[in-house]
Amino acid sequence: MEKALVIIPTYNEAENIKKVIEATIREKKFDVLVVDDSSPDGTATIVKEIIKSYPKKIFLEVKKNKDGLGRAYIHGFKWAVDKMYDYIFEMDADFSHNPSELGTMLDYLKEGKDMVIGSRYIKGINVVNWPLGRIILSYLASVYVRLITSMPIKDPTAGFVGYKREVLEEIVLDKVKFIGYAFQVEMKYKTWRKKFSYIEHPIIFTNRTLGLSKMDGRIIWEGLLGVLILRINDIFGLNK
Repeated sequence: MEKALVIIPTYNEAENIKKVIEATIREKKFDVLVVDDSSPDGTATIVKEIIKSYPKKIFLEVKKNKDGLGRAYIHGFKWAVDKMYDYIFEMDADFSHNPSELGTMLDYLKEGKDMVIGSRYIKGINVVNWPLGRIILSYLASVYVRLITSMPIKDPTAGFVGYKREVLEEIVLDKVKFIGYAFQVEMKYKTWRKKFSYIEHPIIFTNRTLGLSKMDGRIIWEGLLGVLILRINDIFGLNK
C-alpha cells in the first residue's frame, strides 16, 4: 500500500501547529511528520499531545539546534525515505499553504510526475496579504533564478512541493548546501537537472496571520548568491 507524508518544519509555531495538523490529516491520505527546531514556545509539547490521539498518523522529530529550514527538511526527507514513504511533501506550518491542495498535488505524483510544485506564479501572481514590496521581491527572485539557471520553473523558490521517494533517493541529500530560499531552488534545480518530470500546480499563497515570519536578510542574500553558486558548480560538474 502506497504511503504519503507531509513534512512540516516548525520553530515557534504554537499558535498554528494544532490547526494545520488537523487540517492536513483531514485529507485522510496523509501522515504528518513535524520537524521541530527545539521551539522555546512549546510547539513540540502541543504536537506530543496530538500524537496521543493519532499515534500512527502523526510523528515528531525534535532537533537540538535551530540550523535552518533546509536542514529541517533534509532531516525529514531522510526519515521519510527510511520509513519507505512513496510520496513526500514539504508544507509550511502557518497556513500560507492550504492543506486542501494536497490531494490534487498527490494525484499528479500518482499519475506519473516525479515532482509537483504548488506555484504562486504559474497563473499570474496569486499571493494574498503580502506587502507590495515583498511580492515584487519574490517575483523578481523567480525571474532571476530562471535567468541564471535556465530552469523553466515559474516559482523556483516555492516551499509547497511534493516528491516521489525515488527523487530524494537519487539526490545526495548530505550534499544539499543551502538552508533558506536557496534550499528550495537547489532541490528543484537538482531534480530538473536529473531529468525528473515535474508539474506546477497553481495555488493561492496566503501570508501568515499568526506568529512571526522567519524571513531575514541573511536568507535573501543566501538565495541570491546560492543561485550563482549552483550554476557555477554545474558548469564545473560539481553538483551531484
